[in-house]
Amino acid sequence: MVHLDEQAAVFEAMQVGWERQQKSRMLADATIEPRIGLLRRFTEFAGSFPWEWNAGDVEDFTVSLMSGNSRLAPSTIRGYHLTLRMFCDYLLDGRYGWTTECEQRFAAIPSQVCHDFNTVAHLSEYEGRPGRRPFTYDELQHLFDFLDTRVERVQRSGRKGAWAALRDAQMIKTCYAYGLRRRELCNLDVADLRPNPHMRQWGSYGAVHVRYGKGVRGGTPRRRTVLTVPEFDWAVDGLRQWVEQARPLLEPGTRDALWLTERGQRISVKTMDHRFAWLREQAGLDADLSLHCLRHSYVTHLIEFGYPERFVTEQVGHSYASTTAIYTSVSNDFKTKTLKAALARVYEPREDR
Repeated sequence: MVHLDEQAAVFEAMQVGWERQQKSRMLADATIEPRIGLLRRFTEFAGSFPWEWNAGDVEDFTVSLMSGNSRLAPSTIRGYHLTLRMFCDYLLDGRYGWTTECEQRFAAIPSQVCHDFNTVAHLSEYEGRPGRRPFTYDELQHLFDFLDTRVERVQRSGRKGAWAALRDAQMIKTCYAYGLRRRELCNLDVADLRPNPHMRQWGSYGAVHVRYGKGVRGGTPRRRTVLTVPEFDWAVDGLRQWVEQARPLLEPGTRDALWLTERGQRISVKTMDHRFAWLREQAGLDADLSLHCLRHSYVTHLIEFGYPERFVTEQVGHSYASTTAIYTSVSNDFKTKTLKAALARVYEPREDR
């Protein structure tokens, strides 16, 4: 059999083989598909196939990603470099036979085009946007007051939407009160609300069992139990109102999802992102404050409340305390109080003598 476009056919087979290799490593489709898309995008940009790529193609591609109004973040560009490096490593692995295949068909073999001297180095632990930060206490109070007022305003107007407004408000408050990631929040079921035997007055709202925690690449979602802390006990009344009064109005039947749309479906992460962005704009808050910033606020405020670092790390599901430290941005008031306590501890005994 002779292919009408032999080069395109070989490149397609390379992609299929690399996709199969990644699936064998248990990587998710959400990880694999963007990588395959990048290969096609880079091939179109370079105007050549992998056995013709060179280091200059990577450098030109990088410059294009850094130009214009759609300039990409360094972490995104580094991810692109890593994808191209891994694909080239796959092609050069003798166990897959692509070097022999290319040499026989095209009298050329692939080479590694991503090197230390033409790719982005990982020099900083945190490469997020500088504008991303925890909410201040005033911003949180303003946001929650806005959400509560919106529920009351929609309800008084007699228009549809009071139920959805209450859901949005409670989702955002729950995200903060338990330091949840967006996917963890949206995938909660009613059965994930657990009691705490030490606080029976909280009923079934003494803890939240997270089943869709962020897993390591190729692994399954990690589970953890996030305990309700006394400083956030106001979340208990809100969850109780939602579960016992508002949610039953949809007649969910056998559906277990904690957060439902008006059509009775589980609310998606994308939908919640859009809802939060719109609510943040309506509340007049900084556009850099995302839903994930509430998780940063949770970590920061637990530290300020005096909780041990290990407890905070367990609550938010981090594997290392260094990751929790990146999330932490204590307020100036907290720093001042800490310094005063240290000064008193060091100097007051000397004055007594």
